[in-house]
Amino acid sequence: MWFFARDPVRDFPFELSPELPEGGPPGPWVLHRGRKKATGSPVSIFVYDVKPGVEEQTQVAKAAFKRLKTLRHPNILAYIDGLETDKCLHIVTEAVTPLGAYLKARAEAGDLKELELSWGLHQIVKALSFLVNDCSLIHNNVCMAAVFVDRAGEWKLGGLDYMYSAQGNGGGPPRKGIPELEQYDPPELADGSGRAVREKWSADMWRLGCLIWEVFNGPLPRAAALRNPGKIPKSLVPHYCELVGANPKVRPNPARFLQNCRAPDGFMNNRFVEINLFLEEIQIKEPAEKQKFFQELSKSLDSFPEDFCRHKVLPQLLTAFEFGNAGAVVLTPLFKVGKFLGAEEYQQKIIPVVVKMFSSTDRAMRIRLLQQMEQFIQYLDEPTVNTQIFPHVVHGFLDTNPAIREQTVKSMLLLAPKLNETNLNVELMKHFARLQAKDEQGPIRCNTTVCLGKIGSYLSASTRHRVLTSAFSRATKDPFAPSRVAGVLGFAATHNLYSMNDCAHKILPVLCSLTVDPERSVRDQAFKAIRSFLSKLESVSEDPTQLAEAEKDVHAASSPGMGGAAASWAGWAVTGVSSLTSKLIRAHPTAAPAETNVPQRPVPEGLPAPASTPVAATPTTSGHWETQEESKDAEEDSTAADRWDDEDWGSLEQEAESVLAQQDNWSTGGQASWAGQTSNPGHKSQESDWSSWEAEDAWEQGWQEPSPPEPPPEGTRLASEYNWGGPEPSDKGDPFAALSVRREAGAQPRRDSWGDDNWEGLEAESRQAKAELARKKREERRREMEAKRAEKKTAKGPMKLGTRKLD
Repeated sequence: MWFFARDPVRDFPFELSPELPEGGPPGPWVLHRGRKKATGSPVSIFVYDVKPGVEEQTQVAKAAFKRLKTLRHPNILAYIDGLETDKCLHIVTEAVTPLGAYLKARAEAGDLKELELSWGLHQIVKALSFLVNDCSLIHNNVCMAAVFVDRAGEWKLGGLDYMYSAQGNGGGPPRKGIPELEQYDPPELADGSGRAVREKWSADMWRLGCLIWEVFNGPLPRAAALRNPGKIPKSLVPHYCELVGANPKVRPNPARFLQNCRAPDGFMNNRFVEINLFLEEIQIKEPAEKQKFFQELSKSLDSFPEDFCRHKVLPQLLTAFEFGNAGAVVLTPLFKVGKFLGAEEYQQKIIPVVVKMFSSTDRAMRIRLLQQMEQFIQYLDEPTVNTQIFPHVVHGFLDTNPAIREQTVKSMLLLAPKLNETNLNVELMKHFARLQAKDEQGPIRCNTTVCLGKIGSYLSASTRHRVLTSAFSRATKDPFAPSRVAGVLGFAATHNLYSMNDCAHKILPVLCSLTVDPERSVRDQAFKAIRSFLSKLESVSEDPTQLAEAEKDVHAASSPGMGGAAASWAGWAVTGVSSLTSKLIRAHPTAAPAETNVPQRPVPEGLPAPASTPVAATPTTSGHWETQEESKDAEEDSTAADRWDDEDWGSLEQEAESVLAQQDNWSTGGQASWAGQTSNPGHKSQESDWSSWEAEDAWEQGWQEPSPPEPPPEGTRLASEYNWGGPEPSDKGDPFAALSVRREAGAQPRRDSWGDDNWEGLEAESRQAKAELARKKREERRREMEAKRAEKKTAKGPMKLGTRKLD
């Protein structure tokens, strides 16, 4: 039976890279790049080939192998694995680069900064302090070739071949025998004079001075060159001179050297060193200290090296979020560091954290995610958006905080291209209908309209036909002037999505009604849009063959390419108006659309006008809308009827008691948020309206045009009997200015109408009559009850003293 010996090098779990060696410290060791066979992670492998006749050198290499294996410190080269055979020695460490090669590459790229050098030298001095003060070991080989740099830019001390004990337990220092290393020896070792009386750290601190000179000036040609500091920073020169002084007793302890350099205005007293020191001790810091640190971190990241941000700061940020409950404060620095990552690395490290953050209930985190979505949306794939992100984002539409609702709306501009058919055409449209019709903040209603116009090209053809015209028409009736402007601009931006028939019968009538809007900005945009649609209709009328070309996008499937044209039509609404949103919300936190006085429709001659009490309008910061207080019952009835007709919330033929109950509900709780409050238990609440909206799939109905009005009551004059087009009084000036004056003064509306038929005025009269009838019935009922109670009290007579009332 034959037995074959196993090759330990072949079975070694690490393999050398086929690339050429990177060099290494002067001596027998050769540095190779390598990788772990199982995972492919990069490592560095120091290789020493055992040769006959060099037993002394082999013993030095084996001693270095043992020292590196047993010494553990953040600033000393990290040992991972090793292999020792009769033919070779392999030491596997973290992936590193020799300091000389690193500085040369950084200098050629122009990225080498003094901050990096200050922190690198800080790390080497700290490693020497650990060896001398804690381990009583003399490194005996501090030089450029003994320092390595990892992928994060951290400097590591290696080259432990000639290390010995400061207590003399293992004999004196080993002989080097290499001229390149002997030039770093201090002068007291060469002349053999009486100056050899020194501290245990004196020789290593001299070599540290040589290292500092080489870092700033390049390779040391001879020891005499140390007298000229060269490019060494002025703040470091005094401390450098102490290191290379001829008297070894004057050279400071490594710990004292660090303290001197960290003094005010010292070379190592800067923000970069402070951040690194905090990161090294972050696990033992208080939560308040961590919060403050992460809040201030993003300001400094721009001046830090890219490798440091990727490999040192990023892992700490991920750890702080995963285990440290850092919360929303890590988002800003996290996304800033994410800019340095490639697409694949971003997917592996950032996206899982982002997905987890979206499920958080922390409002601060949610709003920061929405605000910074533009930085990571490109790395999100469609399945992740639809299954893990969108279901959490839509909760923001129902949030009681207006800022979250606004940011949720604006985030749809980025999410819409990645949403599937159901989420985009069904779920999102439900929320948009709810916001546009009933949100209490005018700027949010405006931004909803703007967002709908921008994502219109992504909707399916059937959804566009059902939603866009109705939604923009509703926006033109909004009491908030920028919302009306947004509705007009929405029509103009999506003009290619409407048929010629819709342009003529649905869109132009709506736009024409805005030509007499009290706001100049609304009128200007309306005229521009009307001219655009008229020119389109006129061109098709002159050449009918252009009809197919003009309507090519009407029935086309959703196309991301069509969104480019609408991307800039209302940038003002996302930037200008949304920047105004927070101001408006703070100034009018409870301004509900139902309580804003919508311009009243003119009432034909011969019909009773709703009673009203002139109330001075309260000026607001925006200057675009006016509000009036309701003081009379009759005025409440009329405004309530107008609101029900405008919003189409329910049947107009309900009983009078139901109308009054809804009236009371709005008068007592109209300013409350629908999500968190309910009305009087005796009346129908807003929350019940929402539930019925969802249960009956009324999001489609909410954007449909109002149903035709019912015939007027018997005895009502017909529309043809009114003088709708009578001449204007000769003393009238600008009709728009007169309209604004009448709104402010609460005067009687004009007789002539601009496109509204008389049936709506008759319906208003009918509802007012029903409301008045119900009020009279309640008053009669109240008097009857009072009379009955009085009769009952009189029939019983006065009660006698000492008797007990049994009933």
